[in-house]
Amino acid sequence: MQHVVVDPVTRIEGHLRVELMIDETSGRVADALSSGTAWRGLELIMHGRDPRDAWAYIQRICGVCTTAHALASLRAVEDALSIKIPKNANYIRNIMGASLTVQDHTIHFYHLHGLDWVSPVAALSADPVASARIAASLAETYRVPNPTLEEVYSSAPKDFPAATPDYFRTVQRKLKTIVDSGQLGIFSAQWWEHPDYNLLPPEVHLVAVCHYLEMLDRQRELVTPHVIFGGKNPHPHYVMGGMPCSISLRDGNSPINAARLAEVKKAIDLGRRLAARYYLPDALAMASAYVKAGYLDGGGLAGERVLGFGSFPEEPFLNTKEGGFFNNLLVRTNGVVENFGRGAQIADVHRISAEDLTDGSAFGESVGHAWFRYQGAEELHPWKGQTEPDYTGPKDGTDTDWRALDEQGKYSWVKTPRWKGRLCEVGPLARYIIVYTKARQQILPDMTWAEKLMVDQVDYVSSLLGRRAEEWMPTMVGRMVARAMDAQLNSEIARYFFDRLIANVRTGDTQVANMERWDPSAWPKQARGVGLYEAPRGALSHWVTIDGGKIDNYQCIVPTTWNACPRDDKAGRGAYEAAMMQTRVKNPRQPLEILKVIRSFDPCMACATHLYDLQGEELRIVTTDPYSGSRVEEANGDGCK
Repeated sequence: MQHVVVDPVTRIEGHLRVELMIDETSGRVADALSSGTAWRGLELIMHGRDPRDAWAYIQRICGVCTTAHALASLRAVEDALSIKIPKNANYIRNIMGASLTVQDHTIHFYHLHGLDWVSPVAALSADPVASARIAASLAETYRVPNPTLEEVYSSAPKDFPAATPDYFRTVQRKLKTIVDSGQLGIFSAQWWEHPDYNLLPPEVHLVAVCHYLEMLDRQRELVTPHVIFGGKNPHPHYVMGGMPCSISLRDGNSPINAARLAEVKKAIDLGRRLAARYYLPDALAMASAYVKAGYLDGGGLAGERVLGFGSFPEEPFLNTKEGGFFNNLLVRTNGVVENFGRGAQIADVHRISAEDLTDGSAFGESVGHAWFRYQGAEELHPWKGQTEPDYTGPKDGTDTDWRALDEQGKYSWVKTPRWKGRLCEVGPLARYIIVYTKARQQILPDMTWAEKLMVDQVDYVSSLLGRRAEEWMPTMVGRMVARAMDAQLNSEIARYFFDRLIANVRTGDTQVANMERWDPSAWPKQARGVGLYEAPRGALSHWVTIDGGKIDNYQCIVPTTWNACPRDDKAGRGAYEAAMMQTRVKNPRQPLEILKVIRSFDPCMACATHLYDLQGEELRIVTTDPYSGSRVEEANGDGCK
């Protein structure tokens, strides 16, 4: 057995360490640990704050999915104070949420996960003429048949360079210059000689690398709605009770006028073309090669248990904790599906209800293997959650040089969320498994157009890959494809709610905020609320208690908490650890397969750790910026210790 450590796992948001015991002969993973190495202290910073400001503070928990946390926070506070937002605010929030998901998935696939699949070195041997032919055919080859998509498939891809031999030849020359220089820059720190890169022909590598470079520029345009409606990105502005942007189709000086709405539509339509003609075809080309080679591992909990909350309320709602959020969802992923790997027709489907949200036995977090302590409890409901650190150090090594984590004790700054005492995977794959299972068991007899699109996508990919959904979906490849399908779905959802916004404004309704309960004098002395949201990475919930007009307790259970959590002595392993256990490794000194399966979840760990003394003075900032004087050492030069 070889002890393999990858720390930090790069090309993710935040800090993550994984440890494995690998049988060098068989490649079998005998044990796997996932450790979040940064303490998230924002929940403590929220204590004593004005609830109206909660969204602005808590969205700083992440520099990527800022809108996701802002919206979950707004929903939690609005739930606590019984605030119903106007129609326009609901449509705008949905547009911003969908736009974020399209951008987030695009960045993840091309710039965080893409280099696990494609190689700029392999692209050097490609035939540019053949690459042009492949690029031109991808959008037609991988085209999901659905009436909703006809417009985007029939439109010309005018936003991107023509797929000509000269274009690919020019990029190839630039790549050769970079490779020949020995300084790979953005393409450095990878095991380019790993055999997995041989699964794709060189021409596909060249096409994908060209798209990688193109998306570096185009991805910023996808969140134009954040800039128009929220003033900026990242961290766009919101307001408790709605949105802070007034609307007028007649006043050219209005913050939201006809010209700016036209820019929103332009960005949304760009995302629709990008997802349909580039992202999904690129992902399916890679998936086809991997499935053909028999790569159906890395599923983890996906085939065993997945969870979702549901997304995109069609109309404003009241009282999430009493079930209001679940009443008019466009995408009804609320629920838990168990044993999907046995078949969609026989999988177990469990409903998530209002009772589950308030029942202390349905949702809770344990800290048995996390560096936190609870006073007198093994598990706590989020409304009673505690954030009290209890760092115990590694099993072997020092606080500044971890050699081995303590798998029998505490080893992560991530808590362990549980649903009815069980661990779940969340994310785009979970959402697709839930909707697909509900559809196949006729639990959704009146499917919305979005749910119908999801089922059509899954059926199309199943036909393309020649595998049943329960075979290809609960795998690392399935997790990657689900994100691509989700990007396409969200691009269409953004357009759907944009059209509804325009139609509603044309009726003369321009209200964007409900200020009836803005003043604290209108609040109850004590209140509690929950905000549910399907973030790009999965089910997100914010839980707030308010006492005397101030936040008394604030807890977040984020998607990466569900997926990256340390093991539970009763419930077993979390999604990351289970997925690593199901992944074969060809060369323990180059565990690309492990990084590929971990990054298929798009990990979003804590962004940074700031320490404060009792007077609120900052004590120390720890940075891993290579240009700041700090350094990250990798033993043997390959990222493994």
